[in-house]
Amino acid sequence: MPNAPGLYAAVARGAFRRYSTYRAATLAGAFTNTVFGIILASSFLALWQARPNLGGYDQSQAVTYIWVSQALLVTVAVWGGGFQDDLQDRFRSGDIAVDLYRPVDFQGWWLATDLGRAAFQLLVRGTVPLLVGALVFRTRMPEQPLTWAFFLLSVLLAVVVSFGLRFLVSITGFWLHDSEGVRSVMLVVSMFFSGMLLPIGLFPGLLGDVAPVLPWAALVQVPTDVFLERRTGAGLLGALGFQLAWAVALLGAGRAAQLLATRRVVVQGG
Repeated sequence: MPNAPGLYAAVARGAFRRYSTYRAATLAGAFTNTVFGIILASSFLALWQARPNLGGYDQSQAVTYIWVSQALLVTVAVWGGGFQDDLQDRFRSGDIAVDLYRPVDFQGWWLATDLGRAAFQLLVRGTVPLLVGALVFRTRMPEQPLTWAFFLLSVLLAVVVSFGLRFLVSITGFWLHDSEGVRSVMLVVSMFFSGMLLPIGLFPGLLGDVAPVLPWAALVQVPTDVFLERRTGAGLLGALGFQLAWAVALLGAGRAAQLLATRRVVVQGG
């Protein structure tokens, strides 16, 4: 396909502009993230005062963990959504057949769309809560300038991993025609195993051994630890490599599922 990178860049820009038009919803969402951040940060402060250095985090790191995770919540779509809503509507209407006939890669199109969405959400709904948290609480910002670049790279990989998981869930619509049930299960799993509710390092026993190697850890836990500079040197490369490996594996699994599903497509009502 000629100039494919330019096409996907245009798709991403279009998605960025589309989400930027929802100003009221964006401001309401940023406000909600901020309020919940204040509540959770206050709860974490009380917990860490009772249990200092719990999980290897001091108080300022624990509070910062909350604000970074709030910044990532919508950016990496821990709750799902984004392209999934559009894709589900197209399954229901039968327009999915039109998508498959477009002279563009199906998976690549939706990935570009999701990257554009994530860029806008990080810029607005990610930045605002983090700034408020830094003003209201004693937070721990990166000490090394390069950490910001590594953090953004980690967030990019987190978005791709999240896309891979959500794409696999959405692909079930080829067989189920409605993936809402699978999405509901994925939401619960993502919230728990991503580290959104609690740092994975606090998980006990076998759960604490298994959770860090699952793909959901790449969504919130890894980027937050990169921001807090808990991953440095070889540990940092290992963390980014972990995210990259899951991104490649999930995109490959999504590609395989797409090929299997589109061998024979039955359009609802057609």
